[in-house]
Amino acid sequence: MAIVLGDNHYGKAETRVVRVVRDTDRHEIRDRNVSTALRGDFADAHETGDQAHVLPTDSQKNTVFAYAAEHGAGSCEEYAVAVADRLLEASPYATSAQVRVEEYAWDRIPVGDAESRQGHDHAFVRRGTETRTCVVTVEGRDPDRRLHVLSGLTDLTVLKSTGSEFKGFLTDRYTTLAETDDRILATSLTAWWRWPPGAVVSTSSTGGRDWDAAYDSVKAVLHETFATTYSRALQETLLLMGRAALEAQPDLAEIRFSAPNKHHFLVDLAPFGMDNPGEVFHADDRPYGLIEAQVRRDDAADDAAAWRDVPEW
Repeated sequence: MAIVLGDNHYGKAETRVVRVVRDTDRHEIRDRNVSTALRGDFADAHETGDQAHVLPTDSQKNTVFAYAAEHGAGSCEEYAVAVADRLLEASPYATSAQVRVEEYAWDRIPVGDAESRQGHDHAFVRRGTETRTCVVTVEGRDPDRRLHVLSGLTDLTVLKSTGSEFKGFLTDRYTTLAETDDRILATSLTAWWRWPPGAVVSTSSTGGRDWDAAYDSVKAVLHETFATTYSRALQETLLLMGRAALEAQPDLAEIRFSAPNKHHFLVDLAPFGMDNPGEVFHADDRPYGLIEAQVRRDDAADDAAAWRDVPEW
């Protein structure tokens, strides 16, 4: 029996880069956490310590910074594609490059009196909401280059204070959970949506797609569907959200969700001689139910390369 090297890749994880767009007096901020990874002919580095095929991770970090100046003012998808293409150009022994981006949102600080109040041109406050994400994988080089793009978000924490039930579930000798037809439904959602290769312009940049507008559209649909549909289970809600996202973006192949249930339990105030008509709850962060689901078009081709090394999947 021989022992051999299996699947491997390497890169620079979590390079924090902030790009300030200063082409007008009204500045913009792109605040990102960028991770890169290369796959290819790197066996010698593992087996003999020979680094001749290895582009140092420090060079990858420097590429992230340099390309923030040249390409970082646009969407995270455009920026990630440009970085991935550059890494493949710099590393002839690599067969694919993957770039993961987390983007943190900043809002302008409102200034002025009540009537003229508006966002300041260059002062910002970090938004305490979801983190935008993307994963771009580029396989090969022209003319056989294939581009795989995932867009998404993490930590989208949403809650509805009514309009949700949970009943009719299987019970056994260890079941203590009571059925309810009126509960708080809350989750901190991770969602990834996949653009099939044919829906992405396969050039050194991603061409005509407005990635920022597409992200805003999907997020808005997820928000509205969660808010306006009655939920008999978080599973049902995820399917409805996924279906609405695919209907809103006809190019999308699929969307995947990881949704931890943020449990809220009604506090028993009877020992204090008080009633609690669904107003006071204990927010319990663990253990928690974890619901995960994929919603896809039935004719969408699988794309394992797009999902490679994405932790949730």
